[in-house]
Amino acid sequence: MPLSRNDSPPPVETDRGYATGIIAAGVVLAILYWARPVFITTIVAVIIALILEPFVGLLTRVRVPRAIASGIVCLVAVAVLYFVGRAVWYQMSAIVSDVPALKERLTDTITGISDQIQHTQESVGRVLTPTRKPVVPVPVPQLPVDSKKYRGKPAVPTVVLPLPPELIPEVRIHEDRNVISDYVVQQLPALYQYLLMASFVPLLVYFMLSWRDHLHRSFLRFFEGPSRLTAARSVQGIAGMARAFVVGNFLIGVILAVTSSIVFAVLHLPYPLLIGGLSGFLSLVPYAGIVLASLPPLLAAFASASPSGVLVLALLITVALHFAGMNVLYPILVGGRVHLNPLIVTLSLMLWGFLWDAAGLLLAIPITAGLKAVCDNVVGLRKYGRFLGD
Repeated sequence: MPLSRNDSPPPVETDRGYATGIIAAGVVLAILYWARPVFITTIVAVIIALILEPFVGLLTRVRVPRAIASGIVCLVAVAVLYFVGRAVWYQMSAIVSDVPALKERLTDTITGISDQIQHTQESVGRVLTPTRKPVVPVPVPQLPVDSKKYRGKPAVPTVVLPLPPELIPEVRIHEDRNVISDYVVQQLPALYQYLLMASFVPLLVYFMLSWRDHLHRSFLRFFEGPSRLTAARSVQGIAGMARAFVVGNFLIGVILAVTSSIVFAVLHLPYPLLIGGLSGFLSLVPYAGIVLASLPPLLAAFASASPSGVLVLALLITVALHFAGMNVLYPILVGGRVHLNPLIVTLSLMLWGFLWDAAGLLLAIPITAGLKAVCDNVVGLRKYGRFLGD
């Protein structure tokens, strides 16, 4: 039957395009999973370079050459990281030395809470369960046993038959092994790979900072005519959005971490520097930050058997700092240039956590925000940017 003018041929080309897109997406995901140490190292270096770029810009404004300014900023950053690491190491060493006492106090606290819950359940059960009359046991008469009936009769001999070999249980010798050391030994190859990749981070950061202008000019040479101007504006907008997101969140985390550490030290909670830093940066996790930020002071108060008033005060201050950071500092330091909707945030955490494990969970939000920034500044991709936004 011939086709009429109103009929159209089957969309073969469209189907081929969808199939090609699906295959390309699968190949990209496979490459991201297979080469994840390289991608994780590069993205971490990019984030650190974005954080340090404002300091390099300040030095270049006072006529310091960019290469020298980048070296100075990188050395200062390494020194700051070293001192922060030493402080965290001292806190962790104190925790390790106090583990038995902390474990005992935490066990006593949990036992007291469990006893209180059980007592409450028993009280509620006595109130709700109707009273019953006690059951009086009825004595059962014992029948006399005629022991004379069995006197003089020989006992039946007991015959023990050997078991077949397949029924004899196998005796296994239990070896007392350390599960933690076994896990560390198993993860040594992966740990060596990540440490090897991490050693490239300082070099990558330095070259990204010192060669920024050269890389920018070289990238624009890929375009000709009006496209070059569009590409320059897009790169400038993307860099501004990414820098605002990364640097703004980093500053918010530092402010919350320092404030939390001071508050926890005043409240005499143990290890204030460690739990304050964890609480401050965990507040940045979208939608679950308030819960995650409350866990470090909660566990520290339980482990140190602090009074309930101190625990409640620490939780209230943590919640107040979280709301101040997200509702006051976030609009000022980050602004309204990068916003992601909750569904995209959840899906990105699932996807990047599956691909890159814990590192993926930490980098999921910056990566998604960077993709949205690209989509917002490229004309053909703006519809995807609106889909990712809130």
